[in-house]
Amino acid sequence: MKTTKRPSNRDKTLDTAEHLFLTKGFLLTSMDEIVTESKVSKTNIYYHFKSKEELLGAVAERLVGRYEELIREAGSRSGLAVPQKIAAIGELLMQKEDDFLGGCPFLTLYVQTSREAGFVRERIGRFFREQTVYLEGLLAEGVRSGELRASLEPGPAAALIISGIEGALFLQHASPDSTYMQQVLPALAQLLK
Repeated sequence: MKTTKRPSNRDKTLDTAEHLFLTKGFLLTSMDEIVTESKVSKTNIYYHFKSKEELLGAVAERLVGRYEELIREAGSRSGLAVPQKIAAIGELLMQKEDDFLGGCPFLTLYVQTSREAGFVRERIGRFFREQTVYLEGLLAEGVRSGELRASLEPGPAAALIISGIEGALFLQHASPDSTYMQQVLPALAQLLK
């Protein structure tokens, strides 16, 4: 008989905090709400996380890990040309958009992070720098293989792609027009040719 492993109290706390921080906001979420929603005792939560800021840091780190893995999987698919890999990354980010306050989970957490949790802002910033470098490598590969135009500068193009996707996620969330991502991805692809 196969047994399924029940989530630990730490994981329940992280799941609940992630959901509340992204949909309600870090500043508007109390530890009491996390206790109530997760059904984990306050003492057990504080055993794992010494403060709400430490919990936020763990949520951010988990999100970063999840997105890094998904982006690397999309970017390393064999049989796809570089432009298709970049499109797959864009589609992945578009699909992951939920009811986050800022459209993007990282933007949502970043703007609500207090000075006391500057380490969270730094981690989110490092995530975007790392993804820009990763995308720059994909673009350089595309230029070398002739899939992308020879005059393309991978660094600025990677920054433009990341900025375009993040901006579209925010605008799609902030506007009644839900076509921003559908417009941005083909426009970015056209710029790479």
